[in-house]
Amino acid sequence: MKKTLIAFAAFVCALTSFAQDKTVQELQKDASQSIQKDPKDTIPQIWKKGLLLNFILNQASQSNWAAGGEKSSLALNTTFHGYAFYKKDRNSWDNTLDLAYGFVKTTSLGSRKSDDRIDILSKYGYEIAKSWYISGLLNVKSQFAPGYAYPVDKGRVLTSDFFAPGYILLSPGINYKPNDAFSVFVSPVTARWIIVRNDSLASVGAFGVDSGKNSKIEIGAYATISYTQKLGTASVYTGRLDLFSNYGRKPQDVDVSMTNLLAVKITSIFSMTFSFNLIYDNDVKQVKADGTTGGAALQVQELLGIGIAIKI
Repeated sequence: MKKTLIAFAAFVCALTSFAQDKTVQELQKDASQSIQKDPKDTIPQIWKKGLLLNFILNQASQSNWAAGGEKSSLALNTTFHGYAFYKKDRNSWDNTLDLAYGFVKTTSLGSRKSDDRIDILSKYGYEIAKSWYISGLLNVKSQFAPGYAYPVDKGRVLTSDFFAPGYILLSPGINYKPNDAFSVFVSPVTARWIIVRNDSLASVGAFGVDSGKNSKIEIGAYATISYTQKLGTASVYTGRLDLFSNYGRKPQDVDVSMTNLLAVKITSIFSMTFSFNLIYDNDVKQVKADGTTGGAALQVQELLGIGIAIKI
Protein backbone atom coordinates (compact mmCIF):
# COMPACT_ATOMS: atom_id res chain seq x y z
CA MET A 1 0.00 0.00 0.00
CA LYS A 2 2.82 2.37 0.92
CA LYS A 3 4.58 1.69 -2.39
CA THR A 4 1.36 2.34 -4.25
CA LEU A 5 0.93 5.72 -2.55
CA ILE A 6 4.52 6.67 -3.35
CA ALA A 7 4.09 5.68 -6.99
CA PHE A 8 0.83 7.63 -7.19
CA ALA A 9 2.46 10.73 -5.67
CA ALA A 10 5.34 10.50 -8.16
CA PHE A 11 2.86 10.21 -11.00
CA VAL A 12 0.98 13.34 -9.80
CA CYS A 13 4.21 15.32 -9.50
CA ALA A 14 5.31 14.33 -12.99
CA LEU A 15 1.90 15.20 -14.39
CA THR A 16 1.95 18.59 -12.63
CA SER A 17 5.46 19.35 -13.92
CA PHE A 18 4.44 18.39 -17.46
CA ALA A 19 1.38 20.65 -17.25
CA GLN A 20 3.48 23.57 -15.98
CA ASP A 21 6.00 23.10 -18.80
CA LYS A 22 3.18 23.07 -21.33
CA THR A 23 1.72 26.21 -19.78
CA VAL A 24 5.05 28.04 -19.98
CA GLN A 25 5.51 26.92 -23.57
CA GLU A 26 2.06 28.17 -24.50
CA LEU A 27 2.69 31.52 -22.79
CA GLN A 28 6.00 31.92 -24.62
CA LYS A 29 4.31 30.99 -27.89
CA ASP A 30 1.55 33.54 -27.29
CA ALA A 31 4.06 36.25 -26.35
CA SER A 32 6.00 35.76 -29.59
CA GLN A 33 2.96 36.02 -31.80
CA SER A 34 1.24 39.19 -32.88
CA ILE A 35 -2.49 39.55 -32.41
CA GLN A 36 -4.33 38.71 -35.60
CA LYS A 37 -7.70 40.08 -36.51
CA ASP A 38 -10.53 37.56 -36.79
CA PRO A 39 -11.42 37.33 -40.51
CA LYS A 40 -15.09 37.13 -39.51
CA ASP A 41 -14.82 40.50 -37.78
CA THR A 42 -15.98 43.10 -40.32
CA ILE A 43 -15.63 46.10 -37.99
CA PRO A 44 -12.70 48.24 -39.30
CA GLN A 45 -9.80 48.86 -36.93
CA ILE A 46 -9.71 52.65 -36.73
CA TRP A 47 -7.07 53.01 -33.99
CA LYS A 48 -3.81 51.11 -33.48
CA LYS A 49 -2.24 51.86 -30.12
CA GLY A 50 0.65 50.49 -28.10
CA LEU A 51 3.70 51.20 -25.96
CA LEU A 52 7.11 49.75 -25.21
CA LEU A 53 8.91 50.44 -21.92
CA ASN A 54 12.53 49.39 -21.31
CA PHE A 55 14.50 49.35 -18.04
CA ILE A 56 18.24 48.68 -18.14
CA LEU A 57 20.08 48.58 -14.78
CA ASN A 58 23.75 47.92 -14.06
CA GLN A 59 25.35 47.94 -10.58
CA ALA A 60 28.85 47.10 -9.39
CA SER A 61 30.89 47.46 -6.20
CA GLN A 62 34.31 46.31 -5.02
CA SER A 63 36.59 46.62 -2.03
CA ASN A 64 40.37 46.12 -1.94
CA TRP A 65 40.18 44.87 -5.51
CA ALA A 66 43.73 44.39 -6.81
CA ALA A 67 42.71 44.92 -10.44
CA GLY A 68 41.49 48.40 -9.56
CA GLY A 69 38.39 50.27 -10.65
CA GLU A 70 35.54 52.22 -9.12
CA LYS A 71 34.48 51.38 -5.58
CA SER A 72 30.85 51.50 -6.66
CA SER A 73 28.90 52.33 -9.79
CA LEU A 74 25.25 52.42 -10.76
CA ALA A 75 23.79 52.93 -14.22
CA LEU A 76 20.13 53.14 -15.17
CA ASN A 77 18.62 53.78 -18.58
CA THR A 78 14.90 53.92 -19.35
CA THR A 79 13.14 54.40 -22.67
CA PHE A 80 9.47 54.79 -23.51
CA HIS A 81 7.91 54.54 -26.97
CA GLY A 82 4.18 55.04 -27.37
CA TYR A 83 2.12 55.31 -30.52
CA ALA A 84 -1.48 55.88 -31.61
CA PHE A 85 -2.31 55.56 -35.31
CA TYR A 86 -5.71 56.52 -36.74
CA LYS A 87 -6.94 55.48 -40.18
CA LYS A 88 -10.46 55.88 -41.52
CA ASP A 89 -11.48 56.37 -45.13
CA ARG A 90 -9.00 58.92 -46.54
CA ASN A 91 -7.99 60.35 -43.16
CA SER A 92 -4.77 59.31 -41.46
CA TRP A 93 -3.38 60.58 -38.15
CA ASP A 94 -0.09 59.25 -36.73
CA ASN A 95 1.11 60.11 -33.22
CA THR A 96 4.30 58.96 -31.51
CA LEU A 97 5.90 59.79 -28.15
CA ASP A 98 9.55 58.91 -27.45
CA LEU A 99 11.04 59.56 -24.03
CA ALA A 100 14.42 58.52 -22.66
CA TYR A 101 16.47 59.20 -19.57
CA GLY A 102 19.61 57.57 -18.23
CA PHE A 103 22.36 58.30 -15.74
CA VAL A 104 25.62 56.85 -14.48
CA LYS A 105 26.80 57.30 -10.89
CA THR A 106 30.33 56.38 -9.82
CA THR A 107 32.40 56.97 -6.70
CA SER A 108 34.98 59.23 -8.37
CA LEU A 109 32.85 61.06 -10.96
CA GLY A 110 29.51 61.41 -9.18
CA SER A 111 26.30 61.44 -11.24
CA ARG A 112 26.26 62.15 -14.97
CA LYS A 113 23.60 61.78 -17.63
CA SER A 114 23.92 59.11 -20.28
CA ASP A 115 20.68 59.85 -22.18
CA ASP A 116 17.94 62.50 -22.13
CA ARG A 117 15.29 62.91 -24.80
CA ILE A 118 11.75 64.17 -25.39
CA ASP A 119 10.34 63.72 -28.91
CA ILE A 120 6.65 64.21 -29.77
CA LEU A 121 5.47 63.78 -33.36
CA SER A 122 1.94 64.24 -34.69
CA LYS A 123 1.14 63.99 -38.41
CA TYR A 124 -2.26 64.26 -40.10
CA GLY A 125 -2.86 63.37 -43.73
CA TYR A 126 -5.68 63.31 -46.28
CA GLU A 127 -5.20 60.81 -49.09
CA ILE A 128 -5.37 62.38 -52.56
CA ALA A 129 -4.05 59.35 -54.47
CA LYS A 130 -2.95 55.85 -53.55
CA SER A 131 -0.26 56.19 -50.84
CA TRP A 132 -0.04 60.01 -51.29
CA TYR A 133 -1.34 62.41 -48.63
CA ILE A 134 -1.64 66.16 -48.18
CA SER A 135 -0.32 66.44 -44.64
CA GLY A 136 0.42 68.67 -41.70
CA LEU A 137 3.13 67.82 -39.16
CA LEU A 138 3.92 69.00 -35.62
CA ASN A 139 7.15 68.00 -33.89
CA VAL A 140 8.37 68.98 -30.41
CA LYS A 141 11.86 68.07 -29.16
CA SER A 142 13.64 68.81 -25.90
CA GLN A 143 15.09 67.15 -22.79
CA PHE A 144 14.23 66.67 -19.10
CA ALA A 145 17.22 67.87 -17.10
CA PRO A 146 20.30 70.14 -17.30
CA GLY A 147 23.25 68.85 -19.31
CA TYR A 148 26.92 69.57 -18.65
CA ALA A 149 30.33 69.25 -20.26
CA TYR A 150 33.24 68.19 -18.05
CA PRO A 151 36.52 69.87 -19.10
CA VAL A 152 39.74 68.39 -17.78
CA ASP A 153 40.75 69.79 -14.37
CA LYS A 154 37.91 72.32 -14.39
CA GLY A 155 34.40 72.57 -13.03
CA ARG A 156 31.47 71.38 -15.09
CA VAL A 157 30.04 73.70 -17.75
CA LEU A 158 26.28 74.02 -18.35
CA THR A 159 25.50 73.19 -21.98
CA SER A 160 21.71 72.60 -22.03
CA ASP A 161 18.56 72.47 -19.92
CA PHE A 162 14.83 71.72 -20.13
CA PHE A 163 13.63 73.56 -23.25
CA ALA A 164 17.10 74.97 -23.68
CA PRO A 165 17.04 74.04 -26.39
CA GLY A 166 13.49 73.23 -27.28
CA TYR A 167 12.42 72.84 -30.90
CA ILE A 168 8.84 73.25 -32.13
CA LEU A 169 8.37 72.51 -35.81
CA LEU A 170 5.16 73.13 -37.78
CA SER A 171 5.16 71.89 -41.34
CA PRO A 172 2.59 71.50 -44.16
CA GLY A 173 3.64 69.17 -46.95
CA ILE A 174 3.24 65.96 -48.93
CA ASN A 175 3.55 62.53 -47.37
CA TYR A 176 4.24 59.30 -49.26
CA LYS A 177 3.20 56.29 -47.17
CA PRO A 178 2.82 53.02 -49.13
CA ASN A 179 2.48 50.97 -45.92
CA ASP A 180 2.76 51.22 -42.13
CA ALA A 181 6.51 50.49 -42.25
CA PHE A 182 7.76 53.30 -44.52
CA SER A 183 6.99 57.02 -44.76
CA VAL A 184 8.55 60.04 -46.51
CA PHE A 185 7.34 63.56 -45.66
CA VAL A 186 8.58 66.62 -47.58
CA SER A 187 7.76 70.30 -47.02
CA PRO A 188 9.19 73.29 -48.95
CA VAL A 189 8.01 75.79 -46.31
CA THR A 190 8.38 74.93 -42.64
CA ALA A 191 8.41 77.09 -39.50
CA ARG A 192 10.77 76.08 -36.68
CA TRP A 193 10.90 77.79 -33.30
CA ILE A 194 14.10 77.49 -31.27
CA ILE A 195 13.49 78.09 -27.55
CA VAL A 196 16.24 78.68 -24.96
CA ARG A 197 14.45 79.31 -21.68
CA ASN A 198 17.68 79.28 -19.61
CA ASP A 199 18.83 82.91 -19.41
CA SER A 200 22.52 82.09 -18.92
CA LEU A 201 22.55 80.09 -22.16
CA ALA A 202 20.42 82.66 -23.98
CA SER A 203 22.80 85.46 -22.96
CA VAL A 204 25.61 83.92 -25.03
CA GLY A 205 23.37 83.16 -28.01
CA ALA A 206 23.37 79.39 -27.53
CA PHE A 207 21.68 77.17 -30.17
CA GLY A 208 21.40 80.01 -32.68
CA VAL A 209 19.16 82.47 -30.81
CA ASP A 210 20.17 86.13 -30.78
CA SER A 211 22.20 87.05 -27.69
CA GLY A 212 19.87 87.82 -24.79
CA LYS A 213 16.80 86.43 -26.59
CA ASN A 214 14.94 83.33 -25.45
CA SER A 215 13.51 82.28 -28.80
CA LYS A 216 13.96 82.51 -32.53
CA ILE A 217 11.89 81.50 -35.55
CA GLU A 218 13.36 80.03 -38.71
CA ILE A 219 11.70 79.37 -42.09
CA GLY A 220 13.09 76.63 -44.27
CA ALA A 221 12.65 73.30 -46.03
CA TYR A 222 12.06 70.10 -44.07
CA ALA A 223 12.01 66.38 -44.78
CA THR A 224 11.64 63.31 -42.58
CA ILE A 225 11.94 59.63 -43.44
CA SER A 226 10.86 56.85 -41.08
CA TYR A 227 11.28 53.12 -41.52
CA THR A 228 10.41 50.06 -39.43
CA GLN A 229 11.35 46.50 -40.31
CA LYS A 230 11.03 43.15 -38.53
CA LEU A 231 14.26 41.17 -38.72
CA GLY A 232 13.17 37.63 -38.08
CA THR A 233 10.68 36.73 -35.37
CA ALA A 234 12.48 38.29 -32.41
CA SER A 235 14.01 41.59 -33.57
CA VAL A 236 12.76 44.92 -34.92
CA TYR A 237 14.69 47.84 -36.44
CA THR A 238 13.30 51.39 -36.32
CA GLY A 239 14.97 54.34 -37.99
CA ARG A 240 14.23 58.00 -38.61
CA LEU A 241 16.06 60.76 -40.49
CA ASP A 242 15.15 64.47 -40.13
CA LEU A 243 16.59 67.19 -42.38
CA PHE A 244 16.08 70.97 -42.08
CA SER A 245 17.52 73.79 -44.19
CA ASN A 246 17.16 77.36 -42.91
CA TYR A 247 16.43 79.73 -45.82
CA GLY A 248 17.46 82.77 -43.80
CA ARG A 249 20.98 81.68 -42.87
CA LYS A 250 23.35 79.34 -44.70
CA PRO A 251 20.73 77.07 -46.29
CA GLN A 252 23.56 74.79 -47.48
CA ASP A 253 24.29 73.87 -43.84
CA VAL A 254 21.53 71.30 -43.41
CA ASP A 255 20.63 70.27 -39.85
CA VAL A 256 20.64 66.48 -39.57
CA SER A 257 19.08 64.27 -36.91
CA MET A 258 19.19 60.48 -37.31
CA THR A 259 18.00 57.82 -34.87
CA ASN A 260 18.48 54.06 -35.17
CA LEU A 261 17.09 51.49 -32.74
CA LEU A 262 17.43 47.71 -32.84
CA ALA A 263 15.36 45.77 -30.30
CA VAL A 264 15.91 42.03 -29.86
CA LYS A 265 13.58 39.95 -27.71
CA ILE A 266 15.48 37.42 -25.63
CA THR A 267 12.49 36.13 -23.68
CA SER A 268 8.93 37.36 -23.20
CA ILE A 269 10.27 39.81 -20.58
CA PHE A 270 13.97 40.40 -21.25
CA SER A 271 15.27 42.18 -24.34
CA MET A 272 18.44 43.69 -25.76
CA THR A 273 18.43 47.18 -27.29
CA PHE A 274 21.05 48.94 -29.37
CA SER A 275 20.67 52.57 -30.42
CA PHE A 276 22.94 54.66 -32.60
CA ASN A 277 22.09 58.35 -33.01
CA LEU A 278 23.66 61.19 -34.99
CA ILE A 279 23.05 64.96 -34.84
CA TYR A 280 24.64 67.80 -36.76
CA ASP A 281 23.49 71.37 -36.15
CA ASN A 282 25.69 74.26 -37.23
CA ASP A 283 24.29 76.40 -34.38
CA VAL A 284 25.31 73.98 -31.61
CA LYS A 285 28.83 74.79 -30.41
CA GLN A 286 30.95 72.21 -28.64
CA VAL A 287 32.88 72.62 -25.37
CA LYS A 288 36.52 71.62 -25.80
CA ALA A 289 38.58 69.66 -23.28
CA ASP A 290 40.13 72.92 -21.97
CA GLY A 291 36.69 74.46 -21.35
CA THR A 292 36.66 76.86 -24.31
CA THR A 293 33.88 76.90 -26.91
CA GLY A 294 34.59 75.38 -30.30
CA GLY A 295 32.70 75.14 -33.57
CA ALA A 296 29.93 72.80 -34.60
CA ALA A 297 30.75 69.10 -34.74
CA LEU A 298 29.00 65.82 -35.46
CA GLN A 299 27.30 64.53 -32.31
CA VAL A 300 27.36 60.73 -31.91
CA GLN A 301 25.59 58.61 -29.30
CA GLU A 302 25.66 54.83 -28.92
CA LEU A 303 23.79 52.87 -26.27
CA LEU A 304 23.73 49.09 -25.73
CA GLY A 305 21.91 47.33 -22.94
CA ILE A 306 20.01 44.26 -21.77
CA GLY A 307 17.06 44.70 -19.44
CA ILE A 308 13.37 44.34 -18.82
CA ALA A 309 10.97 45.18 -21.64
CA ILE A 310 7.26 45.75 -21.11
CA LYS A 311 5.18 45.75 -24.27
CA ILE A 312 1.49 46.58 -24.47
